[in-house]
Amino acid sequence: QVQLVESGGDLVQPGGSLRLSCAASGSIFSIDVMAWYRQAPGKQREWVATITSDGMTTYADSVKGRFTISRDNAKNTAYLQIYSLKAEDTAVYYCNEGIVLNYPPYKTLDAWGQGTLVTVSS
Repeated sequence: QVQLVESGGDLVQPGGSLRLSCAASGSIFSIDVMAWYRQAPGKQREWVATITSDGMTTYADSVKGRFTISRDNAKNTAYLQIYSLKAEDTAVYYCNEGIVLNYPPYKTLDAWGQGTLVTVSS
């Protein structure tokens, strides 16, 4: 039905920057909320940022000022720009989207990607 594919994860030095992407494909009519989560080794998955369909953004306090979430509706893609990376940002980053399917009854699917690994280390 729908597939989310994250990309952009990499090994980065502290203080570096990275841009993650999440491309959605499949039976998509529209996408409501797009969000990013992350899961550090040995920890529970945590919410990072959200962007609504009309562009309103919210961030976890731990990333506010360093992370920027954005979206390109024409490409069904969400982005997460990360600045001033810290060792504690090391995690697998997941995107999560509310996708309205393009066939009756036009349900909203809670979709997750497979994750992309960000490692911050010198």
